[in-house]
Amino acid sequence: MPSGENVVVLARHGETEWSATGRHTGLTDIPLTSRGEDQARALAPMLAAHRFALVLASPLARAQETARLAGFGGRVVDEPDLVEWDYGDYEGRTTPDIRTEAPRWTIWDGATPGGETIGQVATRVERVIARCRAADGDVLAFAHGHLLRVLAARWCELDAIEGRRFVLGTGTLSRLGWEHAAPAVTAWNAPGLPG
Repeated sequence: MPSGENVVVLARHGETEWSATGRHTGLTDIPLTSRGEDQARALAPMLAAHRFALVLASPLARAQETARLAGFGGRVVDEPDLVEWDYGDYEGRTTPDIRTEAPRWTIWDGATPGGETIGQVATRVERVIARCRAADGDVLAFAHGHLLRVLAARWCELDAIEGRRFVLGTGTLSRLGWEHAAPAVTAWNAPGLPG
């Protein structure tokens, strides 16, 4: 790995009751389900052999608990910019429910009344990216679905809306790295990482 080209491993938190039913879960602090706890524990052997210079996590309980169950509870540094997208008035609602009021709505190009814009989320993840790139080695980040999808898009120097192309399940690992000095996604949406 060339100097200055550290890797960022992304861990999406385990399943919650709301993620299992498709409800937008932004700032509501929902605990992991028992399946979500199992997903978090399953990450531990995939991550155990990797040396991380920095371990970041959203301060929300579902990300913190995933980090703890994956074996990193004692190393986590809270990163408020990793908190999930603030869905405002759409918090706790499913996309089909929202579309009864706003046909064809998506989080990627629709309004979020009382919540954050995609630009505001992008600004937050750009601060996270800068922190990761400045770290003295590889970084592990525990966070949330939509936030991590925006982070992947911005890591690759794509517009934030392109996060819509990075489908991300609960309890999964992804890796952001480099290809010939260009930022790239080197693994995505996997229960473990190759190589």
